[in-house]
Amino acid sequence: MQELVQTVLNSDEKNALRQLISSLGATGKQYLLRNEILQVFADYCQKSHKPAYFFHSSALGNLINFTHEIIIEEESTWFLLRPWIASQEVWRLGADMTHFEKMTPQALLDVRDRLVNRSQPQILEIDLKPFYQGSPDIDDPRNIGQGLAFLNHYLCHQLQYDPAHWLEELFKVLHRLQYSGVPLMISDRLKSGAELAEAVHQAIHLVREKPPSEPFEKFRFDLQALGFEPGWGNTAERVRETLELFDRLIDSPEPPVLEAFVSRVPAIFRVVLVSVHGWVGQEGVLGRPETAGQVMYVLEQARSLESRLREDITLAGLDSIGIHPKVIILTRLIPNCEGTACNLRLEKIQGSENAWILRVPFLDTNPPITQNWISKFEIWPYLESFALEAERELIAEFQGNPNLIIGNYSDGNLVAFLIARRLKVTHCSIAHSLEKPKYLFSNLYWQDLEDKYHFSAQFTADLISMNAADFIISSSYQEIVGTPDSIGQYESYKCFTMPELYHVVDGIDLFNPKFNMVPPGVNENLFFPYNQEENRDREARAKIHELLFTQVDSQIVGNLADPTKRPIFAVAPINFIKNLTGLAEFFGKNKELQERCNLILLTSKFTPEQATHPEEAAEIERLHEIIDRYELHNHIRWLGIRLSTLDLGEAYRTVADCRGIFIHYALFEAFGRTLLEAMISGLPTFATQFGGASEVIDDSENVFHLNPTDSEGTAKKVLRFLDECDANPQYWHEISTKVIERVRNKYNWTLHSKQLLLIAKIYRFWDYVTPENREARLRYLETLYYLVFKPRAEKILEQHRQR
Repeated sequence: MQELVQTVLNSDEKNALRQLISSLGATGKQYLLRNEILQVFADYCQKSHKPAYFFHSSALGNLINFTHEIIIEEESTWFLLRPWIASQEVWRLGADMTHFEKMTPQALLDVRDRLVNRSQPQILEIDLKPFYQGSPDIDDPRNIGQGLAFLNHYLCHQLQYDPAHWLEELFKVLHRLQYSGVPLMISDRLKSGAELAEAVHQAIHLVREKPPSEPFEKFRFDLQALGFEPGWGNTAERVRETLELFDRLIDSPEPPVLEAFVSRVPAIFRVVLVSVHGWVGQEGVLGRPETAGQVMYVLEQARSLESRLREDITLAGLDSIGIHPKVIILTRLIPNCEGTACNLRLEKIQGSENAWILRVPFLDTNPPITQNWISKFEIWPYLESFALEAERELIAEFQGNPNLIIGNYSDGNLVAFLIARRLKVTHCSIAHSLEKPKYLFSNLYWQDLEDKYHFSAQFTADLISMNAADFIISSSYQEIVGTPDSIGQYESYKCFTMPELYHVVDGIDLFNPKFNMVPPGVNENLFFPYNQEENRDREARAKIHELLFTQVDSQIVGNLADPTKRPIFAVAPINFIKNLTGLAEFFGKNKELQERCNLILLTSKFTPEQATHPEEAAEIERLHEIIDRYELHNHIRWLGIRLSTLDLGEAYRTVADCRGIFIHYALFEAFGRTLLEAMISGLPTFATQFGGASEVIDDSENVFHLNPTDSEGTAKKVLRFLDECDANPQYWHEISTKVIERVRNKYNWTLHSKQLLLIAKIYRFWDYVTPENREARLRYLETLYYLVFKPRAEKILEQHRQR
């Protein structure tokens, strides 16, 4: 960047930079973000009659293209530059325009504090960078999120570089394997890696003489005489394949061989999925807007993991000795459960053999609060005692420790950290959606938002859990590091200020191999293509069609003048981020779209009285107002009705019957569960370009990615699609087929579970061989927990007691 900056300062473009800064200052803002900077620069180029290339290709144009923030002070202008994805640099331009100097992150954080008049000379600095030094790092930003592949290559390189040492490490890992005290894979007969390698050769010779389908039990004692225990396979052929994979790994270590061998190692039997704050149940609770996506995710993940574990254990030959997997979703028990099953301690998960929902109550220190549902923004004071009680309950249910704990969302990840730390269990973190990047400047103005959102507790909890986790699962690349034009969710935790509380100088190592992209799937028993007629119920189909298009109900707005028009379908909770009001207003402003389509909105709430917080109530009121203002009653159907998942699946298919489309118009979407549901149902799907949703939809021709802040551009894309459908009736079917195949090939729970379990096994091995750096980091995070997080949580508890 130094060369680019000097080019600007040493050329005629220096004057253009001065004029641009003057134009930025004329906006009346001191803190400008990327979109605002680009707009002001575009306006400057137009007013100054700059040639077309100047905006894109001049030295100043390149500099501005790398700029994500500008802060204007009296004596300085500060630039946050992003030369490439996941890399940020701070530069300061003096008022005399003579020099541009690179500054430290600490200097930028001080400037941000001064901007809001909350600067102080001494403040706590949080810096996690030293705890990642010495650990292997990914060097190419394009490979961020592919930690498993990186570690496979790294470990294989180590095996080649020092094979004797790493053979001993592999021996130690296999020797530790056991289930409730029962040794697996190898016994105490084998004393070293060298002995193991020799025994493997003998065992391969032994099983080659057996019929391929001969059950393991028939030659079990022959293998035990060589030092081998159950776990290598259920038949002679399976045992031979596993032994040969290990032999190849020692002789010629290659990533595919390591991955194939590790996938067969029986190391995980008991899994905990932590999802605390939501209404976690199977009936009557999935429609709660704040938790609907998360609940469906963990339920489907639990079923899929349990099924995969059963298959793996059977193939390993362990079911014959009485070993069976168990998966538990850990959540809170809600005494005042509002007619749901959320007051039941234990509930078996439908469609599973041994997967359960375990509900543990919060301590009754404040019954008016703890006996009711608690918002994700208010839950923080109760998590530590919950974790301690849940630990006891889990050990009792499993009759031993779990092997893997998966945290979900900020609160679930903090609980996962507390339990995993005490039990020394592999910890996986899944954020789903981090709140910090959703709310603009939420960290900078945290004190103004504290009573409503308690971000000081949440952002601290996020920092702790994402750094404590052995590995992090994201649904998309953008979730980690964004795009060239936008900062990723995890990247937003890299460097930020909480004025008068702390500065985060380096909050997360984005190049660490702990990050892995493992997208979720969709339940094809509930959500399947509209043209699978054999799986559809005629009566349910007729009922849903009437509900969507003609039924009169007190919870439905709109009486369509022409129900045969092509429907535009949207399913989302009503909140500012999901932007249903923006979609309705976009539709209301576009008369051509109204002439050709009807808009159908499906939410679970309809009146402000049903809202759980003021923001939700305001959005509901605004949606009613937009419908009235644009006189949409004959063009829109707004259903404030909570549908069962079965009916929701049929709703997608019913819209597809009518050759409709699905629009997800959120201002930001981390991933978008409804996108998968709509696409697998066969609906051509448009979605926001901001966030991971743009990765779900393959849009090489730039048709289906929408900018929700650009209603004119959105209208052009949707109308162009409709024109193509009218000109070529097969076009809708072509797109429908493509989106169905995309979900089936890339977003399915079988792939998800297979990959997640493989990652857990690799990282478990990694922790065995590199424990020292991790322990130092965990000690540091414990300090943050007790000295920063707990005082913030206790302040929330004090507020609750005063209610």
